[in-house]
Amino acid sequence: MREPVKGLWAMVAASTIWGLSPLYYKLLAAVPPLEVLSHRTLWSALIFSSVLAFQGRLSQLPTVLKGRAFVLTAFAAMMISANWFLFILSIQIGRATEASLGYYIFPLVAVVIGVAAFGERLRPAQGLAVLLAALAVALLTWGLGAAPWIALMIAGTFGLYGLFKKRLAAGPVLSVTAEVLVLVPAAAVWLFGIHSGLWAEGRPGAFFGHDLRASLLLAISGVLTAGPLILFSYASRRVRLATVGLVQYINPTLQFGCATLVFAEPFTNWHGSAFGIIWAALALYSWSSLSQERAARRLASSVGTSGTAVRNPASDGSAKPSATI
Repeated sequence: MREPVKGLWAMVAASTIWGLSPLYYKLLAAVPPLEVLSHRTLWSALIFSSVLAFQGRLSQLPTVLKGRAFVLTAFAAMMISANWFLFILSIQIGRATEASLGYYIFPLVAVVIGVAAFGERLRPAQGLAVLLAALAVALLTWGLGAAPWIALMIAGTFGLYGLFKKRLAAGPVLSVTAEVLVLVPAAAVWLFGIHSGLWAEGRPGAFFGHDLRASLLLAISGVLTAGPLILFSYASRRVRLATVGLVQYINPTLQFGCATLVFAEPFTNWHGSAFGIIWAALALYSWSSLSQERAARRLASSVGTSGTAVRNPASDGSAKPSATI
């Protein structure tokens, strides 16, 4: 099987796992979200560290845990931790529909962050897509009498997470390992307080170790976090960026299906109108991104055939892009 095809299937698998994850977190509805988050952090740290150790890359961790890199890693860790918490909370309180809306909005929020932080220019179609997304949020706020805060915060924290990650010169698994390691002390303190009864009016209230089913599910959270990210990292090095962006829509679509079809959450006409506008905005944005990529590839091809293209830097024996995660 060719590498791009393997990458595509890896991307589909990662997005499917992410999209069906509400079914998993619904099974932990009785466990407080901060306890779930703490276990997710600790088990993820164990798995990611094991992966790096297996690859012989643990020695690279200090590079993202000191100086300016540590500051960026810490901010990224706070953003992804907040994002995880909001997602877990949304499932437990019956707001999975709103969570899926947040992940639909995220690509358009990322566009706005790119303009604000990096001075990137919007094509007319991309600008229109952003305006449509804002219209959808305004319409839903008007119809429901309250802003979809969970969706906005999920999209915002994930967008800011991407901003900090973009400034880090480290691979995805290395940087995420550093992030969860930064979060480990807080998670350990929280779980210690639960087990000792400090956070429960003097009564131990932890589920882990006292409920076999909950204990097993909490341990699985590390696999559920690490597995898709490793697949995503594998895919992102083998398929085109536009393909990655399009396939990722599997994630919020499956989340939306879980919310409406499995959890039977309310889906009003206002939801339908807002989601319809968001889907139209994403279709417009995706079309614009694909057109831009095709134009860039045609330009690169014409330059190459004219004989003015630079030679492949890997053709003279210099370093090729690494395929490691």
